[in-house]
Amino acid sequence: MFGDMDEVRIIEIKKSVFENNDKDADRLRSELKERGVFLLNLMSSPGSGKTTTLISALNMLKDRLRIAVMEADIDSDVDARKIKSATGIGTVQLHTGGMCHLDAEMTRQGLESLDLRETDLVILENVGNLVCPAEFDTGSCCNVMILSVPEGHDKPLKYPLMFSICDVVLINKIDVAPYFDFNMDECIANIRMRNPGAKVMPVCAKTGEGVGAFADWLLTEVRRWKNNN
Repeated sequence: MFGDMDEVRIIEIKKSVFENNDKDADRLRSELKERGVFLLNLMSSPGSGKTTTLISALNMLKDRLRIAVMEADIDSDVDARKIKSATGIGTVQLHTGGMCHLDAEMTRQGLESLDLRETDLVILENVGNLVCPAEFDTGSCCNVMILSVPEGHDKPLKYPLMFSICDVVLINKIDVAPYFDFNMDECIANIRMRNPGAKVMPVCAKTGEGVGAFADWLLTEVRRWKNNN
């Protein structure tokens, strides 16, 4: 799917010219469904452990699924290189040109750089932000966000849209919970207030605790998406 393992392809994403992003997102989702490709949109604030969690999950899944990763950032290719080095999985870097999010058309531009005929799962690591990425449907099959313990259990109250659109919320860095004023029960209650149907999974990317359960869940969802094609 990709060339030299030491190389990271960088895609300069152009701002979408589509006014109705929702329609384009639905169209993209339908196309992915027809091709049997599952697109996961992973969101969080900077420093939540998004890339580390992703690396841990990818290493559990890479022998069971054909996977590609798209790393979105305003600039740099740090995370893309880190993912490729730690997992060996084909990764492209999407530069958003200053935009703090991706929309469906921008996501499509990234997908066009991949060989979707040889892919079961594409993971889009969105720009680190709890506001803008939540406002734009990328055309993904599933939205997952990571909330880290140091950020506090009140974040679902402060950023309602982000938590309301997510299918799964990973609560990361649970190993440091005793050192922070973090109440797990209250956090989960706050998430449920915004999104009663969200699946909440406590994890620790550093030790791997809980990441296996997330990887198993994702594997099941990808297979369900493909089998219901």
